[in-house]
Formats: sequence, structure tokens, C-alpha cells
Amino acid sequence: MLLATNIKKAYGDLEVLKGVGFEIPKGTITSIVGKSGTGKSTLLHILGSLDTPDSGSVLIDNVDIYKLSTNKLAKFRNEKIGFIFQFHHLIPEFTAIENVTIPSLIKGNSKKDANIEAEKLLEYLGLSERMSHKPNQLSGGEKQRVAVARALINKPKIIFADEPTGNLDTQTSFELHNLITKLKQDFNHTFVIVTHNMELAKLSDRCIEMKDGLIKL
Repeated sequence: MLLATNIKKAYGDLEVLKGVGFEIPKGTITSIVGKSGTGKSTLLHILGSLDTPDSGSVLIDNVDIYKLSTNKLAKFRNEKIGFIFQFHHLIPEFTAIENVTIPSLIKGNSKKDANIEAEKLLEYLGLSERMSHKPNQLSGGEKQRVAVARALINKPKIIFADEPTGNLDTQTSFELHNLITKLKQDFNHTFVIVTHNMELAKLSDRCIEMKDGLIKL
């Protein structure tokens, strides 16, 4: 599903990634762990096309994403990649279902079709009674589940999560761990997760540890 080869990234004189490479099979959960400042989030952003490497390549579903034009990469990102962040980034003026439909509408689907798919996802995620609520009317766990639904609506090939439980309490974090595992089992989704939460890492099929800009062997 994903093949990263010799990824390097520096900011001025600071080498953040020093030649990182690995392969991620379809339908697996991979966690990236390590101390702060080891390059985890930078790597995730490069894998997910949110940042560009200085050198190296990233193939997702056999597409070399950094050989795509800016417009084609934006289209690929919206249709093939899902993102879940520590802070959900929901639009406060929009209801839960309106937030979920955004990527589908950007893709060019009709509002009717986007709403139908969003309703299915929110029902699956246990939010059928919360669809018309705005973010300030939702709990932290509910907001994160809305963000998960938004990440899934275009049926992405791969989902990247950056500290998805970092802003949640212990019980809500546990619920999100179980949800990610259930999504993999029910839909064969592929997840790449940056986390400090070792309980979440233990649920992964593979755990990659970063140290000093490299994968710790």
C-alpha cells in the first residue's frame, strides 16, 4: 500500500530525517513511536503529502505522489488519503454531518450522495443522534469520531493519524483504539499512526521506532 524510500528532510542546518524507508502492507495498522523531536510528525506529513521531502520517494497504491503535479496531488490527497489529527479541525459553524461531507463535496459528489454516505458513517460510529449538532455541542470523543468519519468518507486507500488520542482522556482514548481496530477488521483500512500512546502502539500490526531522524533497528 505504501513504499517510502530514503526520505530525507532538513530545516536549515537541522537534519530531521536522515534517510528513512519502509513498506506498509494493505489492511494493517502501523504505529510510529519515539521521543519528541525524532522526526515522527515530519515523516507522517511527508508520507501523507502535507510536506515535501528534500529527497527520496513515497509510493501510495503504486503512485509516486511527488511526481504528480500540484493539482493532481491535491486531487489524489482528497480522494485516496484520510487524515485524523490530535485537534479535530472541525469547522465550528458546521454541523457534524456538514463537516463530514466536505471532502466528498470537494471530490465533486452531489450534496445528496455526500449526505447519504455521511449518515452511514456517523451511524456506524454511534453518532446517529448527534448529526445535527455543532462541534461546541459535542464531547471530545464525539468530535474525534466526526473527524474519523470525515477522514473515511471518500473511502481512502490509507489513513494517517497524528497523535489521535493526544487530546483525549484515558477512557475515550481506549474507545478510539478499539474503533481503529474495528475499522481495520470491518473494512480492511490501512492506518499509519504517530503516537506517544504505547497502548495504541501495542494494538498495531507493526511498530516503527524513530530515533535521531532514523528508524531504530
